[in-house]
Amino acid sequence: MGTVIAASILLVLVSVALLSVRLLLVKGGEFKGSCASNNPFLQKEGAVCGVCGRKPGEPCADKA
Repeated sequence: MGTVIAASILLVLVSVALLSVRLLLVKGGEFKGSCASNNPFLQKEGAVCGVCGRKPGEPCADKA
């Protein structure tokens, strides 16, 4: 049981580390396409980005 928990924690840590490689290694690194309005399914609905308030077809209002 303890080995399963340890393996699960290790897997989560490795996943987070791999997701953040761009943030750590690239100067000014950021997550690509993190704005919700980049999603084609949400564009059809006219969804607004929860981070910057951007609507489909508008530039990002805030570099968050």
